[in-house]
Amino acid sequence: MSTLIHPTAVVHPKADIHPTVQIGPYSVIGEHVSIGQDSVIDAHVVINGYTRIGQGNRIYPGAAIGLEPQDLKYQGAASLVEIGDRNTIREYVTINRATAAGEKTILGNNNLLMAYVHVAHNCVLADNIIIANNVAIADM
Repeated sequence: MSTLIHPTAVVHPKADIHPTVQIGPYSVIGEHVSIGQDSVIDAHVVINGYTRIGQGNRIYPGAAIGLEPQDLKYQGAASLVEIGDRNTIREYVTINRATAAGEKTILGNNNLLMAYVHVAHNCVLADNIIIANNVAIADM
């Protein structure tokens, strides 16, 4: 199977997209993004920053992943988001990258993040977690 990228999606030519990935209408994928095998990115998803997404993930419309953290200490550092395998990220979920250079916001494997979940900068979430609608998680 070849990569299925909707003609209205904007994918940076340097993004590392596995050939089996599907990218829906009006989604935007940034330069430093890597998306693994068999992942599905629905319509109107924004994935930016230094973001690595593993295999078999499903990301629903309106999600925003890898954008700058909502932290006044952030000074433009090249920080990261790492998402494991087989996660379901529902509508309008936000996952912000870490605050300082080399730091990570991490989501493990086999998780379900329901609609409107916010995962703040520097959070580290393990495997097999269900996070209900509208929950905001922050790192102390």
